Amino acid sequence: TVFLVALAAIFFLFGCLGETFFNFRETIALLFFVLAYVAGGYDIATHAIPGLLKGKFDTDVLMLAAAAGAALLGEWAEGAFLLFLFSLGHAGEHYALDRARNAINALGELMPKTARVKVGDEIQERPVEVVKVNDVVVVRPGDRIPVDGEIVRGSSAIDQSAITGESAPVNKAEGDEVFAGTINQENSLDIKVSKLAQDNTLSRIVQMVAEAQEQQSPTQQLTQRFTAKFVPGVLIFVALVIIVPPLVDWMSWQDSFYRGMLLLVAASPCALAIGTPASVLAGIAQAARNGVLIKGGVHLENLGGLSVMAFDKTGTLTEGKFKVTDMVSLNGTDTDDLLRIAAAVEQQSNHPLALAVVRAAQEKGLDLPPANGLENVTGRGVKSEVGGKPVLIGSLKLFRETNGHTLENNVVQTVERLENEGKTTMAVSEDGRFLGVLALADTPRPNVKETLQALLDLGVKKLVMLTGDNDDVAQQIGKEVGVTDVRAELLPEQKLTAIKELQQEHGDIAMAGDGVNDAPALATATVGIAMGGAGTAVALETADVALMADDLSKLPFAVGLSR
Repeated sequence: TVFLVALAAIFFLFGCLGETFFNFRETIALLFFVLAYVAGGYDIATHAIPGLLKGKFDTDVLMLAAAAGAALLGEWAEGAFLLFLFSLGHAGEHYALDRARNAINALGELMPKTARVKVGDEIQERPVEVVKVNDVVVVRPGDRIPVDGEIVRGSSAIDQSAITGESAPVNKAEGDEVFAGTINQENSLDIKVSKLAQDNTLSRIVQMVAEAQEQQSPTQQLTQRFTAKFVPGVLIFVALVIIVPPLVDWMSWQDSFYRGMLLLVAASPCALAIGTPASVLAGIAQAARNGVLIKGGVHLENLGGLSVMAFDKTGTLTEGKFKVTDMVSLNGTDTDDLLRIAAAVEQQSNHPLALAVVRAAQEKGLDLPPANGLENVTGRGVKSEVGGKPVLIGSLKLFRETNGHTLENNVVQTVERLENEGKTTMAVSEDGRFLGVLALADTPRPNVKETLQALLDLGVKKLVMLTGDNDDVAQQIGKEVGVTDVRAELLPEQKLTAIKELQQEHGDIAMAGDGVNDAPALATATVGIAMGGAGTAVALETADVALMADDLSKLPFAVGLSR
Protein backbone atom coordinates (compact mmCIF):
# COMPACT_ATOMS: atom_id res chain seq x y z
CA THR A 1 0.00 0.00 0.00
CA VAL A 2 2.79 2.44 0.92
CA PHE A 3 4.57 1.61 -2.37
CA LEU A 4 1.44 2.45 -4.39
CA VAL A 5 0.97 5.71 -2.46
CA ALA A 6 4.59 6.67 -3.22
CA LEU A 7 4.07 5.87 -6.92
CA ALA A 8 0.87 7.95 -6.99
CA ALA A 9 2.78 10.90 -5.47
CA ILE A 10 5.68 10.57 -7.94
CA PHE A 11 3.44 10.29 -11.01
CA PHE A 12 1.30 13.22 -9.83
CA LEU A 13 4.37 15.42 -9.24
CA PHE A 14 5.90 14.52 -12.61
CA GLY A 15 2.63 15.35 -14.34
CA CYS A 16 2.19 18.69 -12.51
CA LEU A 17 5.82 19.83 -12.74
CA GLY A 18 6.16 18.68 -16.34
CA GLU A 19 2.98 20.50 -17.37
CA THR A 20 3.84 23.69 -15.46
CA PHE A 21 7.65 24.07 -15.75
CA PHE A 22 9.01 21.68 -18.38
CA ASN A 23 6.49 22.18 -21.18
CA PHE A 24 5.57 18.50 -21.44
CA ARG A 25 3.22 17.73 -24.29
CA GLU A 26 -0.35 17.33 -23.09
CA THR A 27 -0.37 13.58 -23.85
CA ILE A 28 2.79 12.94 -21.76
CA ALA A 29 1.41 14.91 -18.75
CA LEU A 30 -1.90 13.03 -19.18
CA LEU A 31 -0.01 9.70 -19.14
CA PHE A 32 1.54 10.57 -15.76
CA PHE A 33 -1.85 11.60 -14.37
CA VAL A 34 -3.43 8.33 -15.60
CA LEU A 35 -0.61 6.38 -13.91
CA ALA A 36 -1.26 8.39 -10.73
CA TYR A 37 -4.95 7.44 -11.05
CA VAL A 38 -4.05 3.74 -11.31
CA ALA A 39 -1.55 3.78 -8.40
CA GLY A 40 -3.72 5.95 -6.13
CA GLY A 41 -7.03 4.33 -7.01
CA TYR A 42 -6.07 0.64 -6.91
CA ASP A 43 -6.44 0.11 -3.13
CA ILE A 44 -9.60 2.24 -3.01
CA ALA A 45 -11.16 0.35 -5.96
CA THR A 46 -10.46 -3.06 -4.37
CA HIS A 47 -12.55 -1.92 -1.37
CA ALA A 48 -15.24 0.07 -3.17
CA ILE A 49 -16.21 -2.10 -6.17
CA PRO A 50 -16.90 -5.40 -4.28
CA GLY A 51 -18.89 -3.39 -1.71
CA LEU A 52 -20.85 -1.58 -4.41
CA LEU A 53 -21.76 -4.90 -6.05
CA LYS A 54 -23.27 -5.92 -2.68
CA GLY A 55 -25.23 -2.66 -2.46
CA LYS A 56 -22.87 -1.11 0.12
CA PHE A 57 -22.23 2.62 -0.30
CA ASP A 58 -19.26 4.12 1.53
CA THR A 59 -16.77 6.97 1.10
CA ASP A 60 -14.59 4.83 -1.20
CA VAL A 61 -17.43 4.82 -3.74
CA LEU A 62 -17.79 8.59 -3.40
CA MET A 63 -14.05 9.17 -3.95
CA LEU A 64 -13.94 6.97 -7.05
CA ALA A 65 -16.98 8.75 -8.47
CA ALA A 66 -15.39 12.14 -7.77
CA ALA A 67 -12.12 11.13 -9.45
CA ALA A 68 -14.03 9.79 -12.46
CA GLY A 69 -16.01 13.04 -12.64
CA ALA A 70 -12.79 15.09 -12.55
CA ALA A 71 -11.42 12.99 -15.43
CA LEU A 72 -14.62 13.53 -17.46
CA LEU A 73 -14.19 17.28 -16.96
CA GLY A 74 -10.58 17.02 -18.14
CA GLU A 75 -9.29 18.00 -14.68
CA TRP A 76 -6.92 15.04 -14.42
CA ALA A 77 -4.55 16.77 -11.98
CA GLU A 78 -7.35 17.41 -9.47
CA GLY A 79 -8.56 13.80 -9.72
CA ALA A 80 -5.04 12.41 -9.32
CA PHE A 81 -4.41 14.62 -6.26
CA LEU A 82 -7.74 13.53 -4.71
CA LEU A 83 -6.90 9.83 -5.14
CA PHE A 84 -3.37 10.37 -3.78
CA LEU A 85 -4.72 12.02 -0.61
CA PHE A 86 -7.33 9.33 -0.08
CA SER A 87 -4.85 6.49 -0.70
CA LEU A 88 -2.51 8.17 1.80
CA GLY A 89 -5.34 8.06 4.34
CA HIS A 90 -5.94 4.37 3.55
CA ALA A 91 -2.24 3.67 4.05
CA GLY A 92 -2.41 5.36 7.47
CA GLU A 93 -5.39 3.19 8.42
CA HIS A 94 -3.56 0.03 7.29
CA TYR A 95 -0.53 1.13 9.32
CA ALA A 96 -2.65 1.58 12.47
CA LEU A 97 -4.35 -1.79 11.91
CA ASP A 98 -1.00 -3.52 11.39
CA ARG A 99 0.42 -1.96 14.55
CA ALA A 100 -2.64 -3.10 16.48
CA ARG A 101 -2.31 -6.65 15.09
CA ASN A 102 1.42 -6.60 15.83
CA ALA A 103 0.64 -5.69 19.46
CA ILE A 104 -1.47 -8.86 19.72
CA ASN A 105 1.12 -10.97 17.90
CA ALA A 106 3.88 -9.62 20.15
CA LEU A 107 1.86 -10.67 23.21
CA GLY A 108 1.29 -14.11 21.68
CA GLU A 109 5.00 -14.55 20.95
CA LEU A 110 5.77 -14.10 24.66
CA MET A 111 4.22 -17.51 25.30
CA PRO A 112 6.88 -20.27 25.35
CA LYS A 113 5.97 -23.23 23.14
CA THR A 114 7.36 -25.90 25.49
CA ALA A 115 7.65 -26.52 29.24
CA ARG A 116 10.13 -28.63 31.23
CA VAL A 117 7.84 -30.90 33.28
CA LYS A 118 9.14 -32.82 36.30
CA VAL A 119 8.10 -36.50 36.12
CA GLY A 120 9.53 -38.38 39.09
CA ASP A 121 13.28 -37.79 38.98
CA GLU A 122 13.22 -36.91 35.28
CA ILE A 123 12.56 -33.63 33.50
CA GLN A 124 10.65 -33.99 30.22
CA GLU A 125 10.16 -31.23 27.65
CA ARG A 126 6.51 -31.10 26.53
CA PRO A 127 4.35 -28.71 24.46
CA VAL A 128 2.59 -26.25 26.79
CA GLU A 129 -0.78 -27.35 25.34
CA VAL A 130 -0.46 -30.81 26.95
CA VAL A 131 0.72 -29.61 30.38
CA LYS A 132 -1.96 -30.33 33.00
CA VAL A 133 -3.09 -28.55 36.16
CA ASN A 134 -0.95 -29.64 39.20
CA ASP A 135 2.01 -30.66 36.99
CA VAL A 136 5.32 -29.27 38.31
CA VAL A 137 7.33 -27.27 35.76
CA VAL A 138 11.02 -26.43 36.18
CA VAL A 139 12.05 -22.95 34.96
CA ARG A 140 15.74 -22.11 34.64
CA PRO A 141 17.24 -18.64 35.25
CA GLY A 142 16.76 -16.46 32.16
CA ASP A 143 13.87 -18.57 30.80
CA ARG A 144 10.38 -17.30 30.14
CA ILE A 145 7.82 -18.91 32.46
CA PRO A 146 5.53 -21.12 30.30
CA VAL A 147 2.56 -21.49 32.69
CA ASP A 148 0.42 -19.73 35.26
CA GLY A 149 1.12 -21.33 38.64
CA GLU A 150 2.47 -21.20 42.17
CA ILE A 151 6.13 -21.47 43.18
CA VAL A 152 6.63 -24.68 45.23
CA ARG A 153 10.44 -24.51 45.43
CA GLY A 154 12.92 -21.67 45.12
CA SER A 155 12.80 -17.89 45.00
CA SER A 156 13.79 -15.41 42.29
CA ALA A 157 13.23 -11.97 40.80
CA ILE A 158 10.57 -12.10 38.07
CA ASP A 159 10.34 -9.57 35.23
CA GLN A 160 6.55 -9.10 34.83
CA SER A 161 6.72 -6.02 32.59
CA ALA A 162 5.23 -7.79 29.56
CA ILE A 163 2.08 -8.70 31.50
CA THR A 164 1.62 -6.03 34.14
CA GLY A 165 3.65 -3.07 32.86
CA GLU A 166 5.76 -2.99 36.07
CA SER A 167 9.18 -1.55 35.28
CA ALA A 168 11.05 -3.23 38.17
CA PRO A 169 11.39 -7.02 38.66
CA VAL A 170 9.29 -8.45 41.51
CA ASN A 171 10.80 -10.81 44.11
CA LYS A 172 8.81 -14.05 44.33
CA ALA A 173 9.18 -16.95 46.76
CA GLU A 174 7.40 -20.21 47.67
CA GLY A 175 3.62 -19.77 47.68
CA ASP A 176 3.68 -16.75 45.32
CA GLU A 177 1.78 -16.73 42.03
CA VAL A 178 3.59 -16.35 38.69
CA PHE A 179 2.28 -15.73 35.16
CA ALA A 180 3.05 -17.24 31.77
CA GLY A 181 5.16 -14.97 29.57
CA THR A 182 7.13 -13.42 32.46
CA ILE A 183 10.90 -13.92 32.81
CA ASN A 184 12.68 -15.75 35.63
CA GLN A 185 15.83 -13.71 36.22
CA GLU A 186 17.92 -15.24 39.00
CA ASN A 187 17.34 -18.79 40.30
CA SER A 188 15.76 -22.05 39.20
CA LEU A 189 12.10 -22.43 40.20
CA ASP A 190 9.69 -25.33 40.55
CA ILE A 191 6.20 -24.11 39.63
CA LYS A 192 2.96 -26.02 40.21
CA VAL A 193 0.60 -25.40 37.26
CA SER A 194 -2.71 -23.73 38.22
CA LYS A 195 -4.25 -23.08 34.78
CA LEU A 196 -4.25 -24.78 31.38
CA ALA A 197 -2.44 -22.99 28.54
CA GLN A 198 -5.66 -21.72 26.94
CA ASP A 199 -6.88 -20.29 30.28
CA ASN A 200 -3.75 -18.56 31.54
CA THR A 201 -3.45 -14.82 32.03
CA LEU A 202 -1.46 -14.13 28.85
CA SER A 203 -3.92 -16.09 26.67
CA ARG A 204 -6.86 -14.17 28.17
CA ILE A 205 -5.10 -10.85 27.56
CA VAL A 206 -4.38 -11.73 23.90
CA GLN A 207 -8.00 -12.80 23.38
CA MET A 208 -9.42 -9.70 25.04
CA VAL A 209 -7.18 -7.24 23.17
CA ALA A 210 -8.29 -8.91 19.93
CA GLU A 211 -11.96 -8.67 20.96
CA ALA A 212 -11.49 -5.04 22.00
CA GLN A 213 -10.18 -4.11 18.57
CA GLU A 214 -13.22 -5.68 16.92
CA GLN A 215 -15.61 -3.59 18.99
CA GLN A 216 -16.53 -0.23 17.51
CA SER A 217 -16.53 3.02 19.42
CA PRO A 218 -19.61 5.30 19.42
CA THR A 219 -17.87 7.60 16.92
CA GLN A 220 -17.09 4.67 14.60
CA GLN A 221 -20.70 3.49 14.77
CA LEU A 222 -21.96 7.03 14.12
CA THR A 223 -19.57 7.42 11.18
CA GLN A 224 -20.72 4.15 9.59
CA ARG A 225 -24.41 5.02 10.01
CA PHE A 226 -23.70 8.50 8.64
CA THR A 227 -21.81 7.35 5.53
CA ALA A 228 -24.35 4.59 4.78
CA LYS A 229 -27.03 7.28 4.30
CA PHE A 230 -24.82 10.20 3.28
CA VAL A 231 -23.09 8.58 0.28
CA PRO A 232 -26.22 7.48 -1.65
CA GLY A 233 -27.82 10.82 -0.67
CA VAL A 234 -24.91 12.75 -2.20
CA LEU A 235 -24.95 10.61 -5.38
CA ILE A 236 -28.70 11.23 -5.82
CA PHE A 237 -28.28 14.96 -5.17
CA VAL A 238 -25.38 15.17 -7.66
CA ALA A 239 -27.52 13.45 -10.29
CA LEU A 240 -30.31 16.00 -9.67
CA VAL A 241 -27.82 18.92 -9.87
CA ILE A 242 -26.65 17.61 -13.25
CA ILE A 243 -30.06 16.76 -14.74
CA VAL A 244 -32.60 19.28 -13.37
CA PRO A 245 -31.05 22.71 -14.31
CA PRO A 246 -30.72 21.95 -18.06
CA LEU A 247 -34.26 20.53 -18.15
CA VAL A 248 -35.68 23.81 -16.81
CA ASP A 249 -33.21 25.96 -18.81
CA TRP A 250 -31.30 27.27 -15.75
CA MET A 251 -27.91 26.39 -17.31
CA SER A 252 -26.26 24.29 -20.00
CA TRP A 253 -25.53 20.59 -19.62
CA GLN A 254 -21.79 21.36 -19.50
CA ASP A 255 -22.18 23.87 -16.63
CA SER A 256 -24.54 21.64 -14.62
CA PHE A 257 -22.23 18.64 -15.06
CA TYR A 258 -19.26 20.72 -13.90
CA ARG A 259 -21.16 21.92 -10.82
CA GLY A 260 -22.26 18.36 -10.05
CA MET A 261 -18.65 17.16 -10.15
CA LEU A 262 -17.54 20.05 -7.88
CA LEU A 263 -20.23 19.02 -5.41
CA LEU A 264 -19.11 15.37 -5.59
CA VAL A 265 -15.48 16.23 -4.82
CA ALA A 266 -16.35 18.63 -2.00
CA ALA A 267 -18.81 16.22 -0.35
CA SER A 268 -16.33 13.38 0.32
CA PRO A 269 -15.87 13.13 4.14
CA CYS A 270 -12.64 11.15 3.89
CA ALA A 271 -10.99 12.42 7.08
CA LEU A 272 -13.97 11.45 9.24
CA ALA A 273 -14.26 7.99 7.73
CA ILE A 274 -10.57 7.10 7.86
CA GLY A 275 -9.38 8.86 11.01
CA THR A 276 -11.85 7.33 13.47
CA PRO A 277 -11.08 3.57 13.32
CA ALA A 278 -7.34 4.24 12.97
CA SER A 279 -7.16 6.38 16.10
CA VAL A 280 -9.33 4.01 18.19
CA LEU A 281 -7.31 0.92 17.23
CA ALA A 282 -4.02 2.72 17.84
CA GLY A 283 -5.31 3.91 21.23
CA ILE A 284 -6.27 0.40 22.39
CA ALA A 285 -2.89 -1.00 21.29
CA GLN A 286 -1.01 1.85 22.98
CA ALA A 287 -2.93 1.26 26.22
CA ALA A 288 -2.16 -2.49 26.15
CA ARG A 289 1.55 -1.75 25.73
CA ASN A 290 1.37 0.41 28.89
CA GLY A 291 -0.36 -2.16 31.11
CA VAL A 292 -3.94 -0.91 30.67
CA LEU A 293 -6.39 -3.35 29.07
CA ILE A 294 -9.31 -1.42 27.51
CA LYS A 295 -11.95 -3.85 26.29
CA GLY A 296 -13.37 -1.93 23.33
CA GLY A 297 -13.58 1.43 21.59
CA VAL A 298 -16.77 2.34 23.46
CA HIS A 299 -14.92 2.16 26.80
CA LEU A 300 -11.92 4.00 25.40
CA GLU A 301 -14.15 6.91 24.41
CA ASN A 302 -16.34 6.85 27.55
CA LEU A 303 -13.32 7.03 29.85
CA GLY A 304 -12.39 10.47 28.58
CA GLY A 305 -15.85 11.97 29.03
CA LEU A 306 -16.29 11.33 32.75
CA SER A 307 -16.61 14.02 35.39
CA VAL A 308 -17.11 11.65 38.37
CA MET A 309 -15.05 8.62 39.45
CA ALA A 310 -15.82 6.34 42.40
CA PHE A 311 -13.27 4.15 44.19
CA ASP A 312 -13.44 1.20 46.54
CA LYS A 313 -11.15 1.77 49.55
CA THR A 314 -9.57 -1.53 50.54
CA GLY A 315 -7.20 -2.85 47.89
CA THR A 316 -7.86 0.07 45.52
CA LEU A 317 -6.97 3.31 47.29
CA THR A 318 -5.21 1.37 50.05
CA GLU A 319 -2.85 -1.59 49.87
CA GLY A 320 -5.42 -3.95 51.38
CA LYS A 321 -3.17 -5.20 54.17
CA PHE A 322 -2.39 -3.91 57.65
CA LYS A 323 0.86 -2.21 58.62
CA VAL A 324 2.17 -1.15 62.02
CA THR A 325 1.84 2.65 61.98
CA ASP A 326 2.54 3.58 65.64
CA MET A 327 4.56 2.04 68.47
CA VAL A 328 3.92 3.82 71.79
CA SER A 329 6.15 2.41 74.55
CA LEU A 330 5.19 2.85 78.21
CA ASN A 331 6.81 2.43 81.63
CA GLY A 332 10.35 2.91 80.32
CA THR A 333 10.13 0.13 77.72
CA ASP A 334 12.25 0.47 74.56
CA THR A 335 10.14 0.44 71.35
CA ASP A 336 12.29 -2.38 69.89
CA ASP A 337 11.60 -4.47 73.00
CA LEU A 338 7.86 -3.73 72.69
CA LEU A 339 7.85 -4.89 69.06
CA ARG A 340 10.14 -7.89 69.79
CA ILE A 341 7.90 -9.30 72.55
CA ALA A 342 4.71 -8.70 70.50
CA ALA A 343 6.16 -10.32 67.36
CA ALA A 344 7.49 -13.31 69.31
CA VAL A 345 3.92 -14.08 70.39
CA GLU A 346 2.21 -13.14 67.11
CA GLN A 347 4.48 -15.31 64.93
CA GLN A 348 2.49 -18.29 66.27
CA SER A 349 -0.70 -16.85 64.67
CA ASN A 350 -1.82 -16.40 61.05
CA HIS A 351 -4.24 -13.54 61.80
CA PRO A 352 -3.71 -10.53 59.42
CA LEU A 353 -2.90 -8.23 62.36
CA ALA A 354 -0.43 -10.76 63.74
CA LEU A 355 1.29 -11.11 60.36
CA ALA A 356 1.64 -7.31 60.17
CA VAL A 357 3.36 -7.19 63.58
CA VAL A 358 5.78 -9.98 62.56
CA ARG A 359 6.53 -8.21 59.25
CA ALA A 360 7.35 -4.98 61.14
CA ALA A 361 9.82 -6.85 63.38
CA GLN A 362 11.44 -8.55 60.38
CA GLU A 363 11.83 -5.22 58.57
CA LYS A 364 13.72 -3.89 61.63
CA GLY A 365 15.89 -7.03 61.74
CA LEU A 366 14.89 -7.94 65.31
CA ASP A 367 15.81 -11.34 66.78
CA LEU A 368 12.66 -12.87 68.27
CA PRO A 369 12.78 -14.90 71.49
CA PRO A 370 10.84 -18.19 71.62
CA ALA A 371 7.21 -18.02 72.76
CA ASN A 372 5.11 -20.90 74.10
CA GLY A 373 1.45 -21.86 74.33
CA LEU A 374 -0.56 -19.39 72.25
CA GLU A 375 -4.14 -19.07 73.48
CA ASN A 376 -6.72 -17.15 71.43
CA VAL A 377 -9.33 -15.20 73.40
CA THR A 378 -12.10 -14.70 70.84
CA GLY A 379 -12.72 -11.07 69.99
CA ARG A 380 -10.25 -9.93 72.64
CA GLY A 381 -6.67 -10.93 71.75
CA VAL A 382 -4.08 -13.61 72.64
CA LYS A 383 -2.20 -14.95 75.66
CA SER A 384 1.21 -16.59 75.58
CA GLU A 385 4.53 -16.96 77.44
CA VAL A 386 7.93 -15.46 76.57
CA GLY A 387 10.95 -16.37 78.70
CA GLY A 388 8.66 -17.93 81.30
CA LYS A 389 6.67 -14.70 81.75
CA PRO A 390 2.97 -14.38 80.74
CA VAL A 391 2.32 -11.99 77.83
CA LEU A 392 -1.07 -10.55 76.88
CA ILE A 393 -1.76 -8.76 73.60
CA GLY A 394 -5.15 -7.38 72.60
CA SER A 395 -7.95 -4.91 73.21
CA LEU A 396 -8.69 -3.16 76.51
CA LYS A 397 -11.49 -5.70 77.09
CA LEU A 398 -8.86 -8.46 77.34
CA PHE A 399 -7.17 -6.74 80.27
CA ARG A 400 -10.41 -5.77 81.99
CA GLU A 401 -11.44 -9.44 81.96
CA THR A 402 -8.07 -10.83 83.08
CA ASN A 403 -7.22 -11.02 86.77
CA GLY A 404 -4.12 -9.21 87.97
CA HIS A 405 -4.33 -6.37 85.44
CA THR A 406 -5.25 -2.79 86.28
CA LEU A 407 -5.72 -0.51 83.28
CA GLU A 408 -3.52 2.53 83.58
CA ASN A 409 -4.86 5.94 82.47
CA ASN A 410 -2.02 6.46 80.00
CA VAL A 411 -2.85 3.12 78.31
CA VAL A 412 -6.54 4.01 77.98
CA GLN A 413 -5.76 7.52 76.69
CA THR A 414 -3.22 6.22 74.16
CA VAL A 415 -5.66 3.61 72.83
CA GLU A 416 -8.50 6.15 72.54
CA ARG A 417 -6.27 8.67 70.74
CA LEU A 418 -5.07 6.12 68.19
CA GLU A 419 -8.54 4.66 67.60
CA ASN A 420 -9.94 8.16 67.05
CA GLU A 421 -7.45 8.39 64.18
CA GLY A 422 -9.14 5.33 62.62
CA LYS A 423 -6.45 2.82 63.63
CA THR A 424 -6.71 -0.66 65.13
CA THR A 425 -4.85 -0.98 68.45
CA MET A 426 -3.35 -3.75 70.55
CA ALA A 427 -2.01 -3.20 74.06
CA VAL A 428 0.93 -5.36 75.17
CA SER A 429 1.71 -6.46 78.74
CA GLU A 430 4.44 -8.73 80.16
CA ASP A 431 4.15 -10.27 83.62
CA GLY A 432 1.39 -7.81 84.57
CA ARG A 433 3.31 -4.69 83.41
CA PHE A 434 2.21 -2.71 80.34
CA LEU A 435 4.98 -2.44 77.73
CA GLY A 436 3.03 -0.20 75.35
CA VAL A 437 0.48 0.02 72.55
CA LEU A 438 0.81 -0.90 68.86
CA ALA A 439 -1.44 0.74 66.25
CA LEU A 440 -2.13 -0.78 62.83
CA ALA A 441 -3.93 0.49 59.75
CA ASP A 442 -4.56 -0.34 56.12
CA THR A 443 -2.29 2.29 54.59
CA PRO A 444 -2.85 4.21 51.34
CA ARG A 445 -1.07 2.99 48.23
CA PRO A 446 2.19 4.79 47.41
CA ASN A 447 1.60 7.98 45.36
CA VAL A 448 -2.19 7.55 45.43
CA LYS A 449 -2.66 11.18 46.47
CA GLU A 450 -0.63 12.37 43.44
CA THR A 451 -2.65 10.04 41.18
CA LEU A 452 -5.99 11.44 42.37
CA GLN A 453 -4.68 15.00 42.04
CA ALA A 454 -3.64 14.21 38.46
CA LEU A 455 -7.24 13.11 37.74
CA LEU A 456 -8.56 16.38 39.18
CA ASP A 457 -6.03 18.30 37.05
CA LEU A 458 -7.37 16.46 33.98
CA GLY A 459 -10.82 17.88 34.74
CA VAL A 460 -12.50 15.09 36.72
CA LYS A 461 -14.68 17.11 39.10
CA LYS A 462 -15.65 14.59 41.80
CA LEU A 463 -13.71 11.68 43.34
CA VAL A 464 -15.90 9.53 45.62
CA MET A 465 -14.68 6.82 48.00
CA LEU A 466 -17.19 3.99 48.62
CA THR A 467 -16.33 1.62 51.48
CA GLY A 468 -17.85 -0.82 53.93
CA ASP A 469 -15.40 0.35 56.61
CA ASN A 470 -16.53 2.46 59.58
CA ASP A 471 -16.93 6.18 59.05
CA ASP A 472 -13.99 7.30 61.23
CA VAL A 473 -11.50 5.12 59.35
CA ALA A 474 -13.01 6.10 55.99
CA GLN A 475 -12.84 9.84 56.73
CA GLN A 476 -9.20 9.53 57.85
CA ILE A 477 -8.16 7.64 54.69
CA GLY A 478 -10.23 9.99 52.52
CA LYS A 479 -8.40 12.98 53.99
CA GLU A 480 -5.00 11.33 53.41
CA VAL A 481 -5.59 10.40 49.77
CA GLY A 482 -7.50 13.52 48.71
CA VAL A 483 -10.93 12.28 47.58
CA THR A 484 -13.68 14.91 47.41
CA ASP A 485 -16.46 12.76 48.94
CA VAL A 486 -16.57 9.79 51.35
CA ARG A 487 -19.46 7.32 51.72
CA ALA A 488 -18.80 4.72 54.43
CA GLU A 489 -20.37 1.66 56.06
CA LEU A 490 -21.84 0.47 52.75
CA LEU A 491 -22.80 -3.12 51.95
CA PRO A 492 -22.17 -4.26 48.32
CA GLU A 493 -25.81 -3.57 47.38
CA GLN A 494 -25.55 -0.10 48.97
CA LYS A 495 -22.45 0.60 46.82
CA LEU A 496 -24.61 -0.26 43.82
CA THR A 497 -27.28 2.18 45.02
CA ALA A 498 -24.63 4.88 45.50
CA ILE A 499 -23.42 4.39 41.91
CA LYS A 500 -26.99 4.72 40.58
CA GLU A 501 -27.53 7.90 42.63
CA LEU A 502 -24.29 9.42 41.33
CA GLN A 503 -25.30 8.51 37.76
CA GLN A 504 -28.66 10.26 38.15
CA GLU A 505 -26.95 13.33 39.60
CA HIS A 506 -23.87 13.60 37.38
CA GLY A 507 -24.39 11.36 34.32
CA ASP A 508 -21.60 8.99 33.23
CA ILE A 509 -19.46 7.61 36.06
CA ALA A 510 -16.47 5.27 36.45
CA MET A 511 -16.04 2.81 39.33
CA ALA A 512 -12.66 1.36 40.30
CA GLY A 513 -12.57 -1.75 42.48
CA ASP A 514 -11.12 -5.21 42.93
CA GLY A 515 -13.54 -6.91 40.53
CA VAL A 516 -14.93 -9.38 43.10
CA ASN A 517 -17.04 -7.88 45.92
CA ASP A 518 -17.47 -4.70 43.87
CA ALA A 519 -18.77 -6.59 40.81
CA PRO A 520 -22.36 -5.17 40.90
CA ALA A 521 -21.08 -1.57 41.13
CA LEU A 522 -18.45 -2.21 38.42
CA ALA A 523 -21.07 -3.64 36.08
CA THR A 524 -23.52 -0.75 36.66
CA ALA A 525 -21.01 2.10 36.23
CA THR A 526 -20.49 3.56 32.75
CA VAL A 527 -16.89 2.34 32.91
CA GLY A 528 -15.85 -0.41 35.36
CA ILE A 529 -12.15 -0.32 36.20
CA ALA A 530 -10.62 -3.43 37.83
CA MET A 531 -7.50 -3.47 39.97
CA GLY A 532 -5.20 -6.47 40.00
CA GLY A 533 -5.98 -7.57 36.45
CA ALA A 534 -2.87 -9.75 36.21
CA GLY A 535 -4.20 -12.35 38.60
CA THR A 536 -7.94 -11.86 38.92
CA ALA A 537 -9.99 -13.71 36.31
CA VAL A 538 -13.16 -12.00 37.55
CA ALA A 539 -11.57 -8.59 36.96
CA LEU A 540 -10.54 -9.42 33.41
CA GLU A 541 -13.93 -10.85 32.55
CA THR A 542 -16.28 -8.31 34.18
CA ALA A 543 -14.53 -4.94 34.00
CA ASP A 544 -14.39 -2.61 31.01
CA VAL A 545 -10.84 -1.54 31.87
CA ALA A 546 -8.23 -3.57 33.80
CA LEU A 547 -5.10 -2.00 35.32
CA MET A 548 -2.79 -4.94 34.74
CA ALA A 549 -0.04 -4.03 37.23
CA ASP A 550 -2.56 -3.41 40.02
CA ASP A 551 -1.24 0.14 39.60
CA LEU A 552 -3.69 3.01 40.11
CA SER A 553 -1.13 5.51 38.77
CA LYS A 554 -1.94 4.21 35.25
CA LEU A 555 -5.45 5.69 35.52
CA PRO A 556 -4.57 9.32 34.60
CA PHE A 557 -2.66 7.94 31.58
CA ALA A 558 -5.76 5.98 30.49
CA VAL A 559 -8.06 9.03 30.90
CA GLY A 560 -5.59 11.24 29.02
CA LEU A 561 -5.25 8.67 26.23
CA SER A 562 -9.04 8.44 25.94
CA ARG A 563 -9.33 12.20 25.55
